[in-house]
Amino acid sequence: MQDIKSMMLPELTAAMAQWGEPAFRAKQIFTWLHRGARSFDAMSNLSKALRARLAEEFVITVPEIARKQASKLDGTIKYLWRLADGNCVETVLMQYHHGNTVCISSEVGCAMGCAFCASTLGGLVRRLQPSEMLDQVLFTQLDSGLPVSNIVLMGIGEPLDNYDNVRRFLTLVNAPEGMNIGMRHISLSTCGLVDRINRLAEENLQLTLSVSLHCPDNQIRSTIMPVNRRYDVDKLLAACKNYFDKTGRRISFEYAMIYGVNDTPEMARLLLKKLQGMSAHVNLIPLNHVEESPLKPSSRKAVAEFQSILEQGGIPATVRRTLGSDIDASCGQLRRKYDTNHI
Repeated sequence: MQDIKSMMLPELTAAMAQWGEPAFRAKQIFTWLHRGARSFDAMSNLSKALRARLAEEFVITVPEIARKQASKLDGTIKYLWRLADGNCVETVLMQYHHGNTVCISSEVGCAMGCAFCASTLGGLVRRLQPSEMLDQVLFTQLDSGLPVSNIVLMGIGEPLDNYDNVRRFLTLVNAPEGMNIGMRHISLSTCGLVDRINRLAEENLQLTLSVSLHCPDNQIRSTIMPVNRRYDVDKLLAACKNYFDKTGRRISFEYAMIYGVNDTPEMARLLLKKLQGMSAHVNLIPLNHVEESPLKPSSRKAVAEFQSILEQGGIPATVRRTLGSDIDASCGQLRRKYDTNHI
């Protein structure tokens, strides 16, 4: 059976036309789906016959809450969603003064192998469908009762490794007949798949590209991020410059501060040199401790000195506010604990 929620409105319109249904039926169905309808029977403005035929031809994806944790410190909510095949993915809802942001997963597991991330432990299981990404936004909003205004694709998985499905998800979540979340309210994080960054630049979607750089030195970056062996720092930064030239959108560089690895003043000066002349912002991230990793977070003093060197050199740098520290809010932690407990 076909996944109807992964269909774009023109595709649904074409399908209804083949059935001899008027075009407005497709829009009605699309709107119901994007409001969280769990069955075709809930679509009360459709005829019984049409609802029955839809149920014969299509399936509606509806995730289940496997686990939910709410932070007592800052209101952050973390969901572990169980998908139709039993796999689980994480979604985090973060509350800011400018609106509510949902961080979604794009894959079950991850193939990238970054040493500091729990998401990649166990490797890639499978890629998410567009509907399964949309469901994370939609059902997080419905369950929490909090309207979502911003999306970050920064959860489990490498979004650009699932390019076609992510691209379709972006079209779906941006649709005026659906959730209508603007591209400028969406950030996409990548560990540095250069060919896909260049492809994304050509589409000029106006979303924010967040690049997980984490180290300006090729030798060290290759030890903590295997992707660097294929696309080194210079190739990655060239692709970032191309992205800015094509879209006019400033790049956000994610930089996890790892004690004794990438947090020295020498690293800060090398990063400053590499980013000179670019329209960039560096987001310094206090490392989340992963039990299976020997890597440790940098001291506050090291983070402050690193930030100072960048800013004095003309590169804006902020230290990411830590949210949900009491609820395993970093990527992959809750899924891994749940899987371990259910072996």
